[in-house]
Formats: sequence, C-alpha cells, structure tokens
Amino acid sequence: MSFSSRAKSEICRTSPGRNCCRLSELAALIHTSGTIQLAGKERVSLKISTENAFIARRIFMLIKDLYRENPEILIRRNRRLRKNNNYVLLITRPSAAEKILEDTCVLYRDAGGNMGIHLDIDQKLVRKKCCKKSYLRGAFLGGGSVSDPEKAYHLEFIAHSEKYGESLCGLIREFDLHAKLIERKNNYVVYLKEGEHIVNLLSLIGAHTALLNLENIRIYKDMRNNINRIVNCETANLSKTIDAAIRQKENIEYIRDRIGFSYLPSNLREIAELRLSYPDASLRELGDMLTPRVGKSGVNHRLRKLDRIAEEHRGDR
Repeated sequence: MSFSSRAKSEICRTSPGRNCCRLSELAALIHTSGTIQLAGKERVSLKISTENAFIARRIFMLIKDLYRENPEILIRRNRRLRKNNNYVLLITRPSAAEKILEDTCVLYRDAGGNMGIHLDIDQKLVRKKCCKKSYLRGAFLGGGSVSDPEKAYHLEFIAHSEKYGESLCGLIREFDLHAKLIERKNNYVVYLKEGEHIVNLLSLIGAHTALLNLENIRIYKDMRNNINRIVNCETANLSKTIDAAIRQKENIEYIRDRIGFSYLPSNLREIAELRLSYPDASLRELGDMLTPRVGKSGVNHRLRKLDRIAEEHRGDR
C-alpha cells in the first residue's frame, strides 16, 4: 500500500464530526469523484467512484447518516491496472439524488426551475473552521494524493475545472499554506511542495500517523543533508589547506635551490625551514613552533611573502 493510500485509510477511521462537517466532507467527495447522471428533465441520479474500500465505506456512512438513504454499491475490476477494485456508489432515486446534490451545493435550480451546477465551493459549506477542515478532508479523499516523502515532498488535489481549482486553492490558503494551481492535461492541479506545509495540511485533515512518518523522514533527511554539507565543507577546506601547503613547499624549495636561504630575513628563513620540516602542519601548529610564538595570520603573512619572492624571481628569468 502506498504512502498516500495509508494516509487516506487512516483519515477514514477518524470521526466525521457534526452534521455540518459531514455535509462539507460529502460535498467535497461529490465534487472531486462524483458524477451527475440525467435521464430526462427530472430524473437525476448520482454516482461516486473510488478505488479505496475505506473511502467507499465512509461515503456510504455519510449518506446513510445524513439522509437515511442506502446507496447501491457496485464493485468492478479496474481494467487498466487489473488488480484494483473500483467501488461505485449509486443514488438512483431521483428525489434523494437531487436532495443530496442541492444540500451539498453541487446542483441548483434557477428561478425558472432549470438545473445548474456550481463549479466552485459554496461558502455556505465552509463558514466554520471545522467545516473547512472537513471539506479539505473530503477533497483529499476524493481527488488528492501525497508522494512518498522518501522520494519527494508533494501533495496535490485534482480539480476538474479552473474555477473549482481556484476555489480549493483559496480555501487551503486560509490556513496560511502556500497552495498553487497549475493546468495538467485536461485537469487543474492544486499542489503543495514544502514539507512543512504538507505536514500542516495532513494535521488539518486528521492524518496524524502519516504526518509523524513524514516528519521522521524529514528529520532524517535534514540530518543527512547537514552532515553531507559539513563533510563537503571540511573536504573543501582540507583540499585548500593541502594545495596551499604543496604550493608553499614548492616555492620554498625553489628559493632554497635558486636563491638560497642566506638572502632571506631571519623571520622568513625560520618559517621556510619549519614548513620544509613539517609539510603537513597547519598554520597554527607552525606558529606554535616559532620563538616567540606567532599567530595564524602572522604565519600566513610570512608564507605569502615567500610565495611572492619565488614568483618574482621566476618572472625575472
């Protein structure tokens, strides 16, 4: 079972809350995975599809608790994957289907009695904070997914229209989460990329075990990245130190063989002899060997002078 499926199964075990929250969650499920079927002017039926048995059971219970209506359930084998079942819940009684669709603000009738479909989220469904969370929970169960955090941080919702995507994006942003909307093929996708925001959204919709697993992985990855950065930094510094020591040794040997140490001031001669005797010593260690002791910057200053003497002599030739 994928990380996303485990998160959805966990959410389905949480309490739906009060009736207003149940209605908000059901509305989101219908908007994201429902289909309205029309047979004539007045014959309306509702179909909701899912590949997750836990979600199918939750939809069934939401409809039964709110409307005392038992949806018909069909189980079909998914032809594309050949391994997952597809659960289809049907409300075929027109009066019941129309009542559910109107209560969830999916369907409406104008003054002339003509039917229309709301493409965005009706604010009546998400007036309370608890209902906002319930709506996001339903939207995630119906059309959401979250990537395995071992591979990437990505959570998304599929929206079948730009207007609904913008509405869902706005609802998520009310919780200070940086949701973005993009078009992908024939759908629109509302997504989150930041690990912290994904954790916060999973907390809002009740996927607490999933968020703890994600947090553990985030902490491990952050520690691993920090260690890698430290190691890379140390390696880079060590390489610079080794390169500098090799260059200094070569320049000092050049001065010794071509010019002679006798032409050097005593302070430069002393540090030159120490560098040749201790090619692996650090600047601080070289400074401690001098009498009197010299600081790291003083040693570096003397070695640079030796470098310049060698370069100037090479340039004169």
